[in-house]
Amino acid sequence: MSNFHRTRAIGALIAFLAVAAGASGPALADHKPASSIPAQALVEPADFAASLASAATPKPLILQVGFRKAYVQAHIPGSEYIGAGSEEEGLNALRQRVAQLPKDGAIVIYCGCCPWRKCPNIAAAYDALQALGFKNVKVLHIDEDFGTNWVDKGLPTAKDI
Repeated sequence: MSNFHRTRAIGALIAFLAVAAGASGPALADHKPASSIPAQALVEPADFAASLASAATPKPLILQVGFRKAYVQAHIPGSEYIGAGSEEEGLNALRQRVAQLPKDGAIVIYCGCCPWRKCPNIAAAYDALQALGFKNVKVLHIDEDFGTNWVDKGLPTAKDI
């Protein structure tokens, strides 16, 4: 296991334990699974990377709604770190960031902290954007984690130093 993946796994475990222990954010019982996001809202990593590479395709606002440590390690170039969707602070930052945007503007959100089936962040962020009336929200479907499904596939990556 690479250091990148080991750090991701530890971060995901810490996030899971924090939510399970009742730290800020929804209680584990209240956690809405990523599988609740409609299939038509999902975009696969390779398809999204190809659209970003196309000069003909307008670029959406790309927001990482996971944990800061993961964003610093590796993120999609041009994406912005918002904060964990499982925490009220992250959801408030998301609401603030999009407050002045047109409701039909293209937004892509992603997390990638852990396997899709366990992600505590993505459904909460998606639901918040839907509640605000955004109609063109896509969610990057990261099945395992950002390292496995984006970085290891050689897709464009940026890092904060």
